[in-house]
Parts: sequence; structure tokens; C-alpha cells
Amino acid sequence: MVSRLMLGCGSVGHAIVDSVADWSGALVVVDESESRVETLRTEGVSATRGDPTDRETVAGRPHVDIAFVCGDDPERNREAARVVREVHPAAYLVSYAGSRPTEEVRTELDELSDTFIDPGRALVEHLLPLTDADTAFRTHELQRTLRDIDGKLGIFMHDNPDPDAIASAVALEGMAESVGTEAETCYYGAISHQENRAFVNLLDLNLRNLEEGADLSEFAGLALVDHSSPGVNDQLPEETPIDIVIDHHPPNHPVEARFVDLRSGVGATSSLLADHLEQLGIHPNERVATGLLYGIRVDTKDFTREVSEADFEAAAFLLPHADTSTLERVETPSISTDTFETISRAIRNRELDGTVLASCVGSLSDRDALAQAADRLLNMDGVTVTLVFGFMDGTVYVSARARGTDVDLGETMRAAFGQIGSAGGHADMAGAQIPLGLLGEVEDDEEESLSTIVGEIITDRFFETVRSRPGPGDFETDRERVAAFDIQLAENDET
Repeated sequence: MVSRLMLGCGSVGHAIVDSVADWSGALVVVDESESRVETLRTEGVSATRGDPTDRETVAGRPHVDIAFVCGDDPERNREAARVVREVHPAAYLVSYAGSRPTEEVRTELDELSDTFIDPGRALVEHLLPLTDADTAFRTHELQRTLRDIDGKLGIFMHDNPDPDAIASAVALEGMAESVGTEAETCYYGAISHQENRAFVNLLDLNLRNLEEGADLSEFAGLALVDHSSPGVNDQLPEETPIDIVIDHHPPNHPVEARFVDLRSGVGATSSLLADHLEQLGIHPNERVATGLLYGIRVDTKDFTREVSEADFEAAAFLLPHADTSTLERVETPSISTDTFETISRAIRNRELDGTVLASCVGSLSDRDALAQAADRLLNMDGVTVTLVFGFMDGTVYVSARARGTDVDLGETMRAAFGQIGSAGGHADMAGAQIPLGLLGEVEDDEEESLSTIVGEIITDRFFETVRSRPGPGDFETDRERVAAFDIQLAENDET
């Protein structure tokens, strides 16, 4: 719970109390005037009589997230601000200059405060953005968490990261280093999508590829970007403690970290990082700005998919610092033969249930080709939902897209596959990973049979879920199919 302390409560302070009355968390006011304290108490505000400049009084609050210094006397406001910085150095400090401050007082208060309000400004209008959900306080908390990492910070993207994850991680690495914290951007899996490879190469990004089970003891802290839980779409152990999470995907489970920035109403994690940079007054270098802008464009499909006002604002902030010619080169890479083959198989193997299309492409060599196939098939006449899936390394990988439909793909994928694998995403773009188990231990000449049984299980389950959310008992049907196929494989081995 956020804890707030107000030192001094003149007429301006009273206006602030009214404006923050609906904020979650606790607010305590300390003022020397007995009549003001009584007035505040009758209004339901926790207030106590005391000296706002007294160190022991301020230290009596063991934890303060936001401190307001709002007396009418400029000199006493300066003293109170000094005490806050001494006793609660990590608190977000908002100071009001008071009535007729000298230039010396104004200058020092400005230096001491995170937000300094001059008498000539509309105080309440400036403070209204400082709600719990606002970036101003959130950015302060992120910066403090980065500064508190005692050693190297490992910034982890999800497996086989896309441009949004890559750009966000690189931006966070720069933020960490700006406060003196060493950081390294890491990922598991591979960057195989041709546009993603071009993106990394053209921007000359330094990313570290880790093997499963890699020793993480070199990291004093860990951050997750563009996903929110260890062990879910990354190869970190599930019990790994996390310091920072920044993501725009709606979570389907509690997220635990020292700092959490989850804004599912925003189209890209890159927009969140751009917002933090802007709040800090940091002008991103060309490489970071270009990366973040591309991350936003990819995840919002050039501002046509789940785009928000925050995405447009982030793009406007980044555009003057980005290299648009590099973006053009990233967006027109050559497409590999394997990707064309995957798209071709997706077209050949498609099955339709009304306007819903599903296709099994069989064995994969490039997971990223699934998303490209799902996007391409969505352009077919009369199709509003696509699901393309294939298998590699003992796992079924699924990519889904939707357009012009009421189907929420993220919820649909969780309902269909959440109990037999990991699944989730947005309303019009989602994915899943399902372990094959014993089905994955097949010989080359049995691959066609594997494609058939996996295709039936995934396709039937998805069609059923889109039509009407199935109950938990339906999972038994899938298990029976898997068990039956295991028996069939065993019989084949015996013969």
C-alpha cells in the first residue's frame, strides 16, 4: 500500500488533500495549527499536530512513498524538504514554494524535489497526474529499483524474442546504466525470423543467448520484459526471484516482483519504456529510438491492432530521434525457403469451421514462421480467426490471429490449452506452447502419424473452444487420444 505524508497544510495543501482523497493508500498530514488539524479530522483525514521541520516527527513514519511539503512559509518548506531528503531519501517529493519565496529558496526546493510547484502555477492540475497508475511516480520507483541492484542486472526477454521485447530490453539496459547499474540483455531460444535478425544486425544490438540451465549467479538482480513470470515463455526456473517486470500483456496469474509495470491497455511494451524515458527527460540515442519505434509498429501492426493513445504519444516522442531509413531496411528482408514452405503447408493443410481456420504444418525448423503463416491466412476471404501450429524439440507451438470478430484469442487460448500447456496473449493475437510428452519420441517415418494425431487434438479442441468454452472434463478426451497413440507407437515398436 502506498504511504503518503504531507508536511504543512496551508490553503494549497488543503486543496491537494481534496484532490488525492480518492487515491488508494494512506495519507497522514502533519501541521502546527491545531485548528487546521481539527478541521482535517472532521473531514475524515488522518492529521496530527506537530512541527513539519522536526526530524523525529518525520522519522516517525517508517515508510513514505510520496511526501508533500505544502506549508505557506517558504523557509519552513525548505527545511521540511531537507528533512524528508535526509530521513526518506527514496520518497517521491512534491514541494510547494510557499508565499513569495526568495530566489534562493525556490532554487533549493527545485533541486531537492522530484516535482516543484511554483506559486504561479496551477498546483492541483500539476498533481492530478500523480495517481497510483501514473508514470511519474512509477518511473521514480523503477529508477530507484534499478539503482538498488547491487551488482549486474540480467534483463530477460521471452524465448525467441520479437522486436518489441528486444527493443524494450535494450532500452531498460540503458536506463540501468544511466543510474550506475551494470546490465546485460539476455534470451533463450533463437532469433530466427528474418525481420528480427535484420533488426538486430542493422542496429548492431548486443544480446546474449543463454542455454537452458545456464548459471545465473553472476546476476545480482533479474528483470523480465514483454512477459511477466519466470518459467512461462522463458527457460528461467519458475521459482526465480524477479526484481523488475515491464509488460503490456494481460497476466492470467499473480505477478511478483519488487517493481511491476503492467499496462494491458497499451499496444506494446516499447511504449512503456518510451514513456519512462520521456518522464526522466532522457532523449534516446538513435539506436534505442529506432528499436522502440519499430517495436511499437510491429506489435500494433503499424498502429492498426490494439493501439492506444499511449502508443501514438510514444511514437511521437521517439520519431525525431529514430533512423527511418534503417526501419525501411529492416522491414524488407529476404524470406527464407523454410518460411515459404511453412506458409505453403499451412495453406494446404487448412481446416475451416465457419470463419475459423486451423492448420497443422507438422515438423518445424523455424517457430517464427508460424506467426507469419497465421497472418497470411487471415487475409483469406471469409476467415476471421486463424490458428497455425507445428512441433519441434518435443513441443507443439501455436500461433493465432483474429480480425473483425468478437472472439478474445487470449482468453480462448487459455481456455483451450492452459491446462495442458502455457497459453495467452491479446484479443487478436495469441500463442501457446504444449509439451508433446511421449508423443515427441517418434522416428522419422512416424512423423506423419504424429502430425495427424496432434492436428486432431489441437484443431478439435480449438474449434470446440471457439464455439463454446469446454468444461474441464473435455481434457480427458485429449488425454485418451494421447494414450491411444502411445499404445499405437508401442505396438509399432513391437512389430
